[in-house]
Amino acid sequence: MFGTLKEKLKKWIKKNKEAPVETENKKHPSKKKSTKKIKAPKKQKDKLEQSVTETINTPAKKEFFIKFKKRLTEEKFNELFEELEMILLQNNVAYESVEAIKKSLEEKLIGKTLKEINLSEELKNAIESILINPPDFIKTIKNSLEVKSPFIIVFMGINGSGKTTTIAKIANYLQKNNLSVSLAAADTFRAASIEQIQQHTDKLKIHLTKKDYGSDPASVGFDAITHAKKNKIDVVLIDTAGRMQNKNSLMKEIEKIVKVTKPDMKIFLGESITGNDMTEQAKTFNESTDITGVILSKSDVDEKGGTAISVSQATGKPILFLGTGQKYEDLEIFDKKKVVEKLGL
Repeated sequence: MFGTLKEKLKKWIKKNKEAPVETENKKHPSKKKSTKKIKAPKKQKDKLEQSVTETINTPAKKEFFIKFKKRLTEEKFNELFEELEMILLQNNVAYESVEAIKKSLEEKLIGKTLKEINLSEELKNAIESILINPPDFIKTIKNSLEVKSPFIIVFMGINGSGKTTTIAKIANYLQKNNLSVSLAAADTFRAASIEQIQQHTDKLKIHLTKKDYGSDPASVGFDAITHAKKNKIDVVLIDTAGRMQNKNSLMKEIEKIVKVTKPDMKIFLGESITGNDMTEQAKTFNESTDITGVILSKSDVDEKGGTAISVSQATGKPILFLGTGQKYEDLEIFDKKKVVEKLGL
């Protein structure tokens, strides 16, 4: 994650970050400041002071020192940000997120001198302010179980986003944290979807509620919850059919599943590598069902990385986990500080 974006941001910062001492040394590599104090005769001292004053007051030197005293105007900031904007947009950072980063930097940089600006730190803070850390997943579930059970999670997303495999990862994660789990095969549309999820439940040794293809998905979820109550199972994970966000009939179906099952969490699963498309999908699902959070699959092969920045800002909801491979253990809890650290700013 962040491979391409990381390199481009580092180049941009290097290009726009200037240190007066370093620049001076590059122009005069042979001249080094001596730490030893030399006491000169008065006449020599007067001549030395006059020479230094004349040197500083030359046009080239004046321009060099004045540059670091000048404060960054709005016009100059916009010039500075223009290149950064292109870098972010090209790396799947949504326009709204770019604008949020710009606003944050404007507040911190305009009116400051170059000496006062730590461009790397300010950019890192601006990106981090957009990302939303998730609540403690296990703690949230266990606290809820003290009031009522089972804890119900509905998963939704578009076709081919790795939803079924991710649900199996979550099931494994819950088991590792001493929570009993059962699954509902509410994807009754896609060919072989039930067989696929059955393979996972067999490996994990957990119960799967299923019906024939073409059955009402909401009824499958309802039956799974009934089974969990009867057998005192802690958590029910409901798989649903992938659907495009612009298909009204399919979106109505997911709304029905949510209405019937009354889930405690509604998780949108999207592919990190699909960039702005995925961000728009998450926005639509959120508007339709008020999702709880997002899981990004295939984040380990996402070189651009902008989706992680965009989706929280676009939905106002946290990223819960990052999918980092095909094994059940390849599930990383989202931590915005760690994610920003990967940018290497």
